[in-house]
Amino acid sequence: MRAAENWKDYRLIDTTNSEKLEIWKDIILVRPDPQVIWKTPKKSPLWKEAHAHYRRSSQGGGSWEYRKKFAQEWQINYGELTFNIKPTGFKHTGLFPEQAVNWDWMSEKIKNAGRPINVLNLFAYTGGATLACAAAGASVCHVDASKGMVQWARDNAAASGLTEKPIRWIVDDCEKFVQREIKRGRRYDAVVMDPPSYGRGPGGEVWKLEDSVFDLVNLCSQVLSDKPLFFLLNSYTTGLSPSVMSYIIGETVGTKYSGKISADEIGLPCEESKMVLPCGSTAIWEE
Repeated sequence: MRAAENWKDYRLIDTTNSEKLEIWKDIILVRPDPQVIWKTPKKSPLWKEAHAHYRRSSQGGGSWEYRKKFAQEWQINYGELTFNIKPTGFKHTGLFPEQAVNWDWMSEKIKNAGRPINVLNLFAYTGGATLACAAAGASVCHVDASKGMVQWARDNAAASGLTEKPIRWIVDDCEKFVQREIKRGRRYDAVVMDPPSYGRGPGGEVWKLEDSVFDLVNLCSQVLSDKPLFFLLNSYTTGLSPSVMSYIIGETVGTKYSGKISADEIGLPCEESKMVLPCGSTAIWEE
């Protein structure tokens, strides 16, 4: 497993009984986590000191229970990057800290490429990968279907001092955008994909990533340049193991370009248990 070990403003303190105890700079949160199926004793006294606790509802969804007063939006840093954090109605905070292990990897690839790199970041959320790639010197096209998330990403870029970097901010359906980019003849040296496990089409139809991921990756492989640097696919879907994801990358990107394919879980080190909490998987094709 590849662990995001370089955080200073984020700490995973303890995990038990479907929940995790975290510190986001100075704010202590308790949030649900479906991977935490063990029921070990709570080892940290900070469980009782949480500023907020997200509780699941038996009817679905959930809500925050606020125990202490604190600013509803604050900032944390990862190296030279700054992110705006705030509790949302669906348990998230606007950042997946485990992805820092991928930000570091992409940054090094871009810095060592020895040539200009143009990155396409799809399902780009609040822009962690976008900021990391831009700070490393790449041009980035950031695409997400949510206008609010794209604005959040732009705010993160501004907070990180990256406003003047060559970043295109696109609010669009990722699949349709890629189809148009292919027709336009626009190509990218690197593609980052972080598709959701579930989605809804324009007619309200529900789709699952397992049913769509092969065609989606195959489509996106067609937007790569003649000499691509990397293709990175993230998944939080339990049905998509790293081995399955590596096979998909191999049968799409790997059939068009010679390179190295790898896949593994990514995770966060837990201070109390000394284990690494699994937080999804990443499959990579690289030059």
